[in-house]
Amino acid sequence: MVNKIWVNEYQKWDISTDIQFPQEASSLLDFWDKSFAKFQHRDAFIFKDQRFTFAEVEYYSRQLAAFLQNLGLPQGSRIAVMLPNIIQYPLLALAIVRAGLILVNVNPLYTARELKHQLNDAGATVLILLDGLLPVYKSIHEDVDVKYVITTAPDDLLGNNDVEQASNTQNNLFKFVDILKQTSADHYIRPNLNLEDTVLLQYTGGTTGVSKGAELVHKNIMSNLLQNDAVFCSYFGNRDALSGDTMICALPLYHIYAFTVCLLHYTLNKGYTTVLVANPRDIDDLVDCFDKYKPQTFTGVNTLFNALNHHPKFKTLDHSRLEITAGGGMSILRSTADQWEKITGCAIREGYGLSETSPVVTFNPPKARKFTGTVGLPSPGTEIIIIDDQGHVLPQGHAGEVAIRGPQVMKGYWNLPEETAQVMTADGFFKTGDIGSMDERGYLTLLDRKKDMILVSGFNVYPNEIESVLSQHPKVMEVAVVGVADEKSGEVPKAFIVKRDHSLTVDEIKLYTQENLTAYKRPRHIEFISELPKSNVGKILRKELRNK
Repeated sequence: MVNKIWVNEYQKWDISTDIQFPQEASSLLDFWDKSFAKFQHRDAFIFKDQRFTFAEVEYYSRQLAAFLQNLGLPQGSRIAVMLPNIIQYPLLALAIVRAGLILVNVNPLYTARELKHQLNDAGATVLILLDGLLPVYKSIHEDVDVKYVITTAPDDLLGNNDVEQASNTQNNLFKFVDILKQTSADHYIRPNLNLEDTVLLQYTGGTTGVSKGAELVHKNIMSNLLQNDAVFCSYFGNRDALSGDTMICALPLYHIYAFTVCLLHYTLNKGYTTVLVANPRDIDDLVDCFDKYKPQTFTGVNTLFNALNHHPKFKTLDHSRLEITAGGGMSILRSTADQWEKITGCAIREGYGLSETSPVVTFNPPKARKFTGTVGLPSPGTEIIIIDDQGHVLPQGHAGEVAIRGPQVMKGYWNLPEETAQVMTADGFFKTGDIGSMDERGYLTLLDRKKDMILVSGFNVYPNEIESVLSQHPKVMEVAVVGVADEKSGEVPKAFIVKRDHSLTVDEIKLYTQENLTAYKRPRHIEFISELPKSNVGKILRKELRNK
């Protein structure tokens, strides 16, 4: 159902008001079969200047899928992938789905504590990670039920990796290169899948702060691809990328934003050649990629756009081929957008999404050619309402919680029916925890977020988790964490600590968080305080701390 107030905007920008689901499509495999056949001679990925065709991607992923099937894993087993943007990631992600298994994306920066929680919560049977991360896993291997581990090095598929013979592996530890030497793609058996089968567990803080897996089924992801395609076609028409069209993927593929938009939509669905950037913090290297490959499409977050804006060489490049710049993950600042357009001649089209929605919920029309300051219109086939704390729908223009209903909304949180019920209304709307308002044309503006959430460079960070870790330090009596503004990351955590032992120092706290928290979750500011402000029932008043 599409609200009548949106129809004029859809028509104005040549966007379909709904999506048509192919009757013959039973899973993502049907989408991919067509793409592999259509684009087989085209380059799918470029990694460290080496090119991989769609035909090679199809073959490697089928080979890896055959290996996973040979392990005898039941259909629907969870496979955790803890990799950055190296060529092995898309090959393995595709292989897992093609084998009838469930992909579990894991941040490769996770500490042992964080990894243990996610592996146990997902019930992961297999873990795939970089060679250098093996010690992290080994420190917790007795506390998880992982049966098989696959390790790889970033350069495993680059150049001539032939060796005289496959190296010996333990019964439950395999090397990526050995799998390719020992497994035949001919042994792959295409599984029988349907639209309601789970394909991905995307871990998120959700709206309550506890790390949980958003359970996405084939229909969720496929619907979002069709929604994205309707928007794409409004600008490019009913065509795929032209041969040689490139996009640069600097966003991590383990994040739902890049996973769906960059990997599945632009690469596999539309046929772009995707340049994989393993380390987006290396801005010099990223700028060199722009210089060398001159992309038609680039997807980023505010901090990434801002870093490029301030790079001297980036300002001198030829950006005439850049047609679409998509922004999301965190609010795009107008100053960043204005400078980006001044340098590149391409406006940032901001959108909005969540792990729970596969992820795209809203978009700014590509034809608009300007930065709007809103997150745009609801995706085709998506309903958005603004509700108050009692769940009543608010009138147009009023601020309240954003709630979403559409085919891209998750099945629920993995094995957490009560948590799922808390975020769903009786009529099927997902309550996001984000505060926004919608104007008379249907454009959504995000005004605030759930009060305690901290958004660090596009990643949700919740004070509860940080407080839980810090409170276990023997010298800490009490702790509260809030978000404070930061020019580079948008926000960063700040910890207010009441000492149990007066000898406690800032350096001790920093060392402790390095051992227990991923870098973006670590407090950038630490302040010791004599007591925390509390309500009359003992609740810590974070609002007062934010105002300090």
